[in-house]
Amino acid sequence: MNEPDIPVDEVTGPWWEATRERRLTVQKCRGCGRLQHYPRALCTGCGGTDLDFTDVSGRGTVDSFTVVHRAPRPGVEAPYVVARVRLAEGPLLLTNLVDAEPGSWRCDAPVEVAWRALPDGRNLPVFTLANQD
Repeated sequence: MNEPDIPVDEVTGPWWEATRERRLTVQKCRGCGRLQHYPRALCTGCGGTDLDFTDVSGRGTVDSFTVVHRAPRPGVEAPYVVARVRLAEGPLLLTNLVDAEPGSWRCDAPVEVAWRALPDGRNLPVFTLANQD
């Protein structure tokens, strides 16, 4: 998929740096312990500003999804799957589901993180059906 330029700022910078190493992280509030994703300046639990990043397992379940049949711009291949994945640790991620036919996905399917390389060395987390070993 042809990715657009994705900006980095002081809040999202540590998250993007972790993706260079293919580490999936979420924010953790040092005040109340809440985990959250996407990175933001305030804790969604207590409103605190003392936030850090912590690695997560990369495992979760499909919470909701849709199959996109019309490409939003040239260079994007359709169909593709946009999904909310609930991580085992709790936070939701908006992502893509890959490596399976778009019509084969189901809610509650177990998934694990995979990575889509970006031209600048960062990676986007995408999810694939989890190995059931």
